[in-house]
Amino acid sequence: MKITKTLAGVALVAFAAAACSPGSGSDAGSEPTGPVSTELPDENVTLKLVSTPESGAALKAIIEKFEAAHPQVDIQYQDTNYDDYNKSLNLSLASDMAPDVALLNAVGTTVKDKLVRDLTPYAKAYGWDRTYPSSQLDQWRVADDGTTLGEGGLYAAPAGFSLVGVYYNKAKAAELGITEPPSTLAEFESALAKAKKAGELPLQLGNAQGHASFPVQLIGQSLDGAAPAAKWTFGRKGSTFDTRGNRTAVDKVAAWSKKGYLPKGANGTDLQGAVDKFTKGQGVFFVDGNWDAAKIGQKLGKNAGFFAFPGARATAIGTSVAYAISSNTEHPDAAAAFLDFLHSPEASKEQFKAGFMPADISVARPAKGTLMADVVGAWTHVDKDNGLVGFNNNATATMNDKLTATTQELLAGRTDTDGFVKAIQDEWARSHG
Repeated sequence: MKITKTLAGVALVAFAAAACSPGSGSDAGSEPTGPVSTELPDENVTLKLVSTPESGAALKAIIEKFEAAHPQVDIQYQDTNYDDYNKSLNLSLASDMAPDVALLNAVGTTVKDKLVRDLTPYAKAYGWDRTYPSSQLDQWRVADDGTTLGEGGLYAAPAGFSLVGVYYNKAKAAELGITEPPSTLAEFESALAKAKKAGELPLQLGNAQGHASFPVQLIGQSLDGAAPAAKWTFGRKGSTFDTRGNRTAVDKVAAWSKKGYLPKGANGTDLQGAVDKFTKGQGVFFVDGNWDAAKIGQKLGKNAGFFAFPGARATAIGTSVAYAISSNTEHPDAAAAFLDFLHSPEASKEQFKAGFMPADISVARPAKGTLMADVVGAWTHVDKDNGLVGFNNNATATMNDKLTATTQELLAGRTDTDGFVKAIQDEWARSHG
């Protein structure tokens, strides 16, 4: 596999800069009791797995392949929309009906509340440190304080990898005389202005769940650089959101809203609603993740394109899709075997079909001229520039809610750049000091 070279290149640079050493365990979450085994039980086992629809298409196919290889294991799959899932996950994990395996979108308070197992023993038993570069596992290591990432116990295993960039409608762009993706922020803004002048919606957006934070983050980190941006996202002491790049980003998004570059009613449209509008021809550009590539590619066909956000160095928002094992599971060995299967060639092929960058990157062989060829090209560009940064929304347990509320206020004209930056940094400081 080419995974060591490829994924090491897109490693979240915060960890390289901070030179954190992974620990052998942590008191932050639940410690496993007794020995662990990589052998599956002979008797029939039922595992309950919960996730979100964005990961569902790939996961359902992966489950089928795992069950075919291990017929004694039955995995019952259930998904919930992203917003409700994140709000209810801790309650679900703490209940008598807790799932055995759960998608972990963010550490939040899940680890601190001891709701998921420390997977360090399984990582050692399966040799995950030889499968994934340390920085990819470090995303899911949590220190004893339960909030600082990059050190301590391992609480989730990667499945596939995401990146947020810019989709565009190639046919609409060509009509505007745009034959190549913008390579600078100035070129991108020029393209938005051309679209508006031509009567097109320049930038599709759904902000009911706070996804205006995506362009804010992308502009900010493209100007500030990936390393300092990542330090803030992962809670490094002394970091601040009050930077030149982030201030410029908030200024730009507010201006785009006032100029009519964004859709009216964006605050009332969720992400999938925006995807549907974009695939129906509403919008020349659309900032979103590769998890929607399959849907957008199917609907727009040859007119669907994707590129890394323009800047002097390519940056993207991204992380791994990752799964944790409940502290309450009665079948941790079987659950761990499924997590190990997530980096297999069979699983990697399904992840790539769904638009995710697979753990086994060697299976990523898209046809030339397709949307997925563009996604792989963007991934490679970000890889070369070491520009992948974790989601600002995951900087604290409550940051997603704060970014949702504050971006909605920004688009509605109820806050300005000073107010926005202060609100976000104050929220960060409540968890990280």
